[in-house]
Amino acid sequence: MDQSSHLGPGPVVDALAGGGQPALRALERLSSRELERVVLPRLSDPASEEEVRLPSRRSSAPVARRLVLSVLQSWGLHPLLEVGELLTGELVANAVRHTGGRTIGLRLLRRPGWLRVEVRDSSRALPCRIVAEPGADCGNGLLIVDTLADRWGADLLPRGKGVWFELKVRERA
Repeated sequence: MDQSSHLGPGPVVDALAGGGQPALRALERLSSRELERVVLPRLSDPASEEEVRLPSRRSSAPVARRLVLSVLQSWGLHPLLEVGELLTGELVANAVRHTGGRTIGLRLLRRPGWLRVEVRDSSRALPCRIVAEPGADCGNGLLIVDTLADRWGADLLPRGKGVWFELKVRERA
């Protein structure tokens, strides 16, 4: 088996854990499915506030959507599946399209009554809503986020920004 597609203990997983240029090269070599298998366990832990890194490429938007679906299902947040998937895809697509970094970060946080999904990138340019032409294929992402999220915003970070949305979670009695 090719080591670049072997996701058990081995060079790729070790390189991803180590960070730096070797980790970036290893990350970029993974297929979308391999990437999902590597990062899902780190996102699924509700006590973790760790972010996972995804390559800044178009194929990362569907990967991020599937990751969020898997995590929300594992957390029992079934009513949030559709909106969580859609809004995650919008934020990742924006980060890929409008920033110049090689990776983006994805983080899910669960607090009593709330779910937060955050996408981080290396640009310090804050997002702004634009008015897209009727029927345009793009330009409506933040309008969709603004319409469907209970809250959303952006935070400047030491190296870039985080754009996030929050959804209310109806706790079971």
